[in-house]
Amino acid sequence: MAKTTYQDLLDAGVHFGHLTRKWDPKMSQYIFMERNGIHIIDLNKTLSKLDEAAAAIKQIVKSGRKVLFVATKKQGKDLVADFAKTVNMPFVTERWLGGMLTNFATVRKSIKKMSNIDKMTKDGTYSILSKKERLMIQRERIKLESLLGGIADLNRLPAALFLVDVKKEHIAVSEALKLGIPTFAMVDTNSDPSNIDFPIPANDDATKSISLICDIITKAIEEGLDERKRDKEDEAEKEAATAKAKADNPNVAVAEGTRRRRAAAETEAPADVIDSSATEGHGAA
Repeated sequence: MAKTTYQDLLDAGVHFGHLTRKWDPKMSQYIFMERNGIHIIDLNKTLSKLDEAAAAIKQIVKSGRKVLFVATKKQGKDLVADFAKTVNMPFVTERWLGGMLTNFATVRKSIKKMSNIDKMTKDGTYSILSKKERLMIQRERIKLESLLGGIADLNRLPAALFLVDVKKEHIAVSEALKLGIPTFAMVDTNSDPSNIDFPIPANDDATKSISLICDIITKAIEEGLDERKRDKEDEAEKEAATAKAKADNPNVAVAEGTRRRRAAAETEAPADVIDSSATEGHGAA
């Protein structure tokens, strides 16, 4: 992954914060200065936090788990959905339903309902319904798709959340906190970074800024996925080589079997040791 430079962040306007009167004092450590009534974010801190977040998210993905992208603000929703799709990660960009994480079983039922409607369309059940029933089902399908389409393939809770605006997505942050799910997020000068595990101080209103940060995070995810794929391929090659060696030389398989039996025998206590300890116990009693 190409190293992000100070100039890249500057060009994308990542350094522009909110008006000084709208600031959150907990962001003071990430603020460089104030200019014309606007706080300027310290881009050295942004670079450092970005590297930290990218490395951590890469390891999460490498372990085979999912990262849920969350951005319901109009400047970022389409961008975030596109980035999430490129790495096949779940996303929420319309509205965060209360309990989406803390009441995940109920959300899964709604997703199942959506897939059942799709089955009805394919197996012909949909066509035998009345026009009114079809219209009602169609409307429900559109509503479910807009709210849950991005998490349709999410079969279990995500391993982490990546959020664009923690102030707007405070419910998602709260639910992740309750469940102990790590959070990665863009935090602007009007936000509270204290509840975020991997805060990335950045302008969360400008599309260029959102796009750059999402691009960096997505590339880290891609690297994690590639490394996982390579590890799996190496493992498969080793297994194939071992199987071939056993097939070519039966002695290898016999030796392996003997080694395993010895290892299993060593973990079991001999019968006479068990008997003597039991006798000693009775004598003491």
